[in-house]
Amino acid sequence: MPAADLFEGHVKVPCIARELRVSEKSVYQWRRDWASGGREALRSHGPPGYDCRLGPNLQARLAVWLEEWPAAYGWTDDQVWTAARVRTLIGRRFHLSYSVSGVTRLLHRMGFSVQMPARPAAERDEDAITAWREATWQEVEPSGRRPARSSASRTKRV
Repeated sequence: MPAADLFEGHVKVPCIARELRVSEKSVYQWRRDWASGGREALRSHGPPGYDCRLGPNLQARLAVWLEEWPAAYGWTDDQVWTAARVRTLIGRRFHLSYSVSGVTRLLHRMGFSVQMPARPAAERDEDAITAWREATWQEVEPSGRRPARSSASRTKRV
């Protein structure tokens, strides 16, 4: 809206860009919008991007399903909802295809978060972990040196 005030004051585009710390290209676009629709045309239209394919009513149904255990939908090996499982559930129930990363963003927008165990596993052996770090990892850890240059050609020797 400060740009609209400056447009009404007939201030030149480079001065507006400098004052508002934006590019002249943006100011020209704003001025074009302002000239065609006034101040209302300069109002924000929200964040860019696609609308969610799952509307509010479908998100509510998904939330109800996620409150149940995964065993109710065929996953009996453990009782954890993963993004891949939610993706499969969405595909089966709504016939929509989501990527795993798209599912994580959707779940975050819906208010779900990644769950971490409240305490370490009872089977965790700290002594064995320390021994592995000190002995085995030193053998496996890369030295940090880059490999020597080599040729990809089959006809030349390095």
